[in-house]
Amino acid sequence: MDRRPIRSDFFRYILANVISSVGVSVYILIDTFFISKGMGSEGLAALNLALPVFNFLNGFGLMFGMGGGSKFSMMYCRTERVETDRIFSNAFMTMLLIAAVFEITGLFFSKQITHLLGADAAVFEMSHSYLRKIFLFSPAFLMNNLLACFMRNDCAPRLAMMGMLSGSLVNVVLDYIFIFRLDMGMNGAALATCIAPFVSMGVMSIHIITGWNAFSLRLTLPSPKLIREIISLGMHSFFTELSGGIVIMIFNFVIYRLLGNTGIAAYGVIANIGIVFTAIYVGISSGVQPLMCRYHGRKNDAAIRYLLRLSVITSLIFSVCAYTVLFLQTSFIVGIFNSSGNNTLRDIAEHGLRLYFLFMPFMGINTIMSVYFSSNEKTHTAQMISLLRGTLLVIPLAFIAFSLRSINLVWLTIPVSELVTAAVAGAIFAFDLRRILSEDLKLAYR
Repeated sequence: MDRRPIRSDFFRYILANVISSVGVSVYILIDTFFISKGMGSEGLAALNLALPVFNFLNGFGLMFGMGGGSKFSMMYCRTERVETDRIFSNAFMTMLLIAAVFEITGLFFSKQITHLLGADAAVFEMSHSYLRKIFLFSPAFLMNNLLACFMRNDCAPRLAMMGMLSGSLVNVVLDYIFIFRLDMGMNGAALATCIAPFVSMGVMSIHIITGWNAFSLRLTLPSPKLIREIISLGMHSFFTELSGGIVIMIFNFVIYRLLGNTGIAAYGVIANIGIVFTAIYVGISSGVQPLMCRYHGRKNDAAIRYLLRLSVITSLIFSVCAYTVLFLQTSFIVGIFNSSGNNTLRDIAEHGLRLYFLFMPFMGINTIMSVYFSSNEKTHTAQMISLLRGTLLVIPLAFIAFSLRSINLVWLTIPVSELVTAAVAGAIFAFDLRRILSEDLKLAYR
């Protein structure tokens, strides 16, 4: 097996996808920076309470984007164009129904959701203002994820990257204009974020307008069987994002009772920085996913294992370098988001950041292993990894830390969960690999 073209495709795909994923996460990080400058620690707390909604939106967008894109990639070389169009059309129609649910929630239940997320009287209005707009513009966020995922699987990762970066750049400019020049406060931050996906989709539409696409929207009857397959392939992405939202909600609940709104603001700094690093791991995994699916369609297990090794090594190298920078520059990083000079916020965030980000090497492995199993159509294993690292371990550990009144244990909840999950994923992979090699040996002796 010639590994050079595989290696070349790997680095080309992951570079574009990492930049693209970071571009999406920058939407929220830039909001955090400008809100911290314009509205201080209360603004940070209000934003952090709204973050789980982004997780739910990204969860549904990636479930149908990654699931539909995986199915598209597996079928691309062995089916007619009408079938790939059918995959995209079914994913698109189902996404419209989900978008309608978010729209209704934003119109009629946004206040109840804001209360449910834990906003008290001090931050309720700011948090509600932000959340309502995100709900109302939810179709744009969902469709942006869907289109980007299909384009990555349709050999257009660079254009998907350009679309995401364009949206991020517009978000930066509009944040500054709306918050500081027009004094729109939290409404301005939300509006800038909501306009960004329209810009992204405008750039990515070049892929369709020019006719480079191998998928199109067709009038077709919904296929429950196909929709179930798409959901099954993308469920691990949904669980990952959903779990992230639940973790933020649980952490907000626990930290508010231990440290109040200042603690939530400090966690907001940590969580928003965490979103960027998580996006890098998602970029590596979503970059390698089309390649794994492609080689799975060709039944080339050796190429898939080589891609897995490249992915894990890349994520580990990044983790070590990133944590070193975070550890050495903690004060500088926290200071960027602490414009009011709140000493309590600074102390909580600096200490928490050094403990919380110990999760990085294990999260990288778990994210990649989920995609590996999903790309090999072992969807239940991928879903189990996502659930284990996201909720089944985090929630009980967080409440144990709360019962012990230990903020240090709260920060260590995520690293411990990711470590245990990585051990489980490694054991499953070792067993799976042993079985595959045993079968290969039997075939060789026949």
